[in-house]
Order: sequence, then C-alpha cells, then structure tokens
Amino acid sequence: MQLIIDIGNTSIKWALWDGHTLSDMHRARHHSALPIDLLAAWESLEDIGKVRACNVGPDTVKEAITHISETLWQQSPHFINLDPTHSPVHIAYPDPSRLGVDRWLSLCAAHRLYPGPKLIMHIGTAITYDALLGDGQHLGGHILPGIEALRAALFSTTQIPPEDRTDPGNTLWGTNTGQCIAAACLHAPAALADRLWHQLRKQSASTPRLLITGGDAERLSPLLTHPSFHHPDLVLQGIVQQQ
Repeated sequence: MQLIIDIGNTSIKWALWDGHTLSDMHRARHHSALPIDLLAAWESLEDIGKVRACNVGPDTVKEAITHISETLWQQSPHFINLDPTHSPVHIAYPDPSRLGVDRWLSLCAAHRLYPGPKLIMHIGTAITYDALLGDGQHLGGHILPGIEALRAALFSTTQIPPEDRTDPGNTLWGTNTGQCIAAACLHAPAALADRLWHQLRKQSASTPRLLITGGDAERLSPLLTHPSFHHPDLVLQGIVQQQ
C-alpha cells in the first residue's frame, strides 16, 4: 500500500493507493505544521510500503512529513519533481521547471482522464487556470490570488471599517460594502473562467471540458457558466501516474 500526499500552501491532502484504486481523499489544514488529527489518522495506517508526495507548501511541513514517515513506516518519502523529458504533456513555459509541480501533476491527470481540450482551474490559496489541448500541448495559464487573498489584499490597502470585513456574502448584488467585496471576490474568478473557456473553444475549434479542483472549488462551482467536472484529488491522481 502507498500513501499519496499533496502538500499545498494551506492544506495537506492524502489518500491510499493499492496499485489500482485511489481511496477517498482526506484533507487537513496544516498552519505550517502537522495537524494532530492527521497524525492520529496516520498512526493507524498499516502496511505502508511507499510514500509519494508533491510539495508546494512550507518546508517545515515537508520536513515534518519526512520525519513521521521515517518514524512510522521506515520510509523516506519520494517527493515528485517536474520531469519534462518524461512528461505526457508539453509545458508551454520556456523553462518548464518554473511551473508549479502541482499544476503539472494536474495537467498530467487531466490529460489521462479526458480527451480533447481542457481548462483546469485550481481554486485554493491561489487560483490557477491552465489550458491543455487534446494532444497534450499546454498553452499556458493565468494565476490570481485566491478568494480570501483577494479580500485580504483589498482590506490591507484601504480603510474599510471592521464591520464590513466579515460579511461572507454570496449574492450577485451586494447591498452593503462587505457583501459587495465578497461577491466580487467570488464572481471575478468565475467570470475569468468563463472568458478563458470561450478563448480555448475558439483556439481549439472544439468544446473544452472545465475541470476544477482545490479547497475552494465548491464555493465557485455554482457560479461557473459552463458545466464543470470536480476532481478534488486531481493532484493525487497525477502523482500515482508517475513512475
């Protein structure tokens, strides 16, 4: 049995892989350290023969996972690095190593899961968009601050009163300042997804699939114009494809 781990900026996602099937994904916010409930869950795991991971989070979390893996299962985790020479997708970046490994793994998984053009939207601490053609050609992408980062950026550069900073809002038209901010931080990334979907359809002369993943995917999915396919474990699926 293999333990498959995705270390993000704010959360750790993990599942078990038996060589054929990926188990249900689990998630825990790490706050730059290993959560107690995650440690308790991992202590109950048996017969872990290999640990494979993707890391774009803090080094402190990577180091803690390495220590726990070596302590519990006598396994040093294998951390995936982007390997353009053995990649099923052709990265658009002139220097492919500059692409985040989580984005690359999502592209690999999406390419294997679906034929035709795809727009992959990862909605987390940051919101990334990647366009992928059916032949595996990556066209490039966009990066926005995540939903909460958009709100925080506005609050840090303006004199918005405290009472207008806590309204979560999820309406089309805000009727107070807090609702207006919250609505824009949700609708703006959804609108960009719609625009990029249309651009990809025009460029590929085919109807793209919209794949969404990340911790805030469920917050944005109701606002997306086009049907979306929610894959919370897309990065994990990309990891198990790597040899």
